[in-house]
Amino acid sequence: MRSMKSGILVIGAASLLALAACTPDQNAKPAASTEKDTTVATVNGAVIGKNRVDMLIKQGAGSGRPDSPETRQAIIDQLAMQMVIAEEAVKKGLDKSAEVTERMELVRQSVLANAYVQDFLKNNPVSDEALKAEYERIKATITGSEYKASHILVEKEAEAKDIIAKLKKDPGAFAKLAMEKSKDTGSKAKGGDLGWIDLSQMVPEFSAAVSKLEKGKFTQEPVKSQFGYHVILLEDKKPIEAPPFEQVKPSLTQQLQQQNLKKQLDELKGKAKIEIVAAPAAAASAPASAASTAK
Repeated sequence: MRSMKSGILVIGAASLLALAACTPDQNAKPAASTEKDTTVATVNGAVIGKNRVDMLIKQGAGSGRPDSPETRQAIIDQLAMQMVIAEEAVKKGLDKSAEVTERMELVRQSVLANAYVQDFLKNNPVSDEALKAEYERIKATITGSEYKASHILVEKEAEAKDIIAKLKKDPGAFAKLAMEKSKDTGSKAKGGDLGWIDLSQMVPEFSAAVSKLEKGKFTQEPVKSQFGYHVILLEDKKPIEAPPFEQVKPSLTQQLQQQNLKKQLDELKGKAKIEIVAAPAAAASAPASAASTAK
């Protein structure tokens, strides 16, 4: 349920590294590879290898791009055009400019840093024992209850009081009255049924009223909130249960991987000699115009 899921997912979603997704210089000579490459195209004699296309296909798979002949052809066309433009940039000496050199070095460092992270994660898998231990630890912290409730939401207090009067005569008419009277479009068609709810996710007035109700009872007075007036029926109550281990295992794995990675990166940083000579000065902001100053 919510407590377990948020405890895992919020932590698991935390990003440790913001590595730039840049394309390396296409004119640079490829590093020696143990895998035999196959030429798929040439540009002025320079080779575009199948391995490079495969790499881009793999990267695109994460965003849902299909591996098809059309996709591969589009990638080859893009690489060819990029090589043509890069050659022209070299002819103009742009590869020697300070800015381009700096950007190329940043790309190189980014690729290497990302490769290190992927290598660490690959060679330091999280064991099932560690995952189950973390699952049990989080599971032990789960407290509280969840409630199965229905409500009828109306605009005026008099309407709510009229509904309560009718329910006192016929408690079984709750669903029928909800479908007739409620202005909550999300639950109206279901007879006011809200399903199992976590009170921490509801407005305070609603939560307070539900927490005081006995199972099978409805509120004897209208409950006012920012949305209007509620008549609430508590159908059931039970302790919050942790979702099955297999359901949260992927998120737990990501969480522990990130914890292990952060520990490793902190150790690397601690061993490195990092000296901040001077923080770069912020760029001077443009002077405000007379009109904006007056405004």
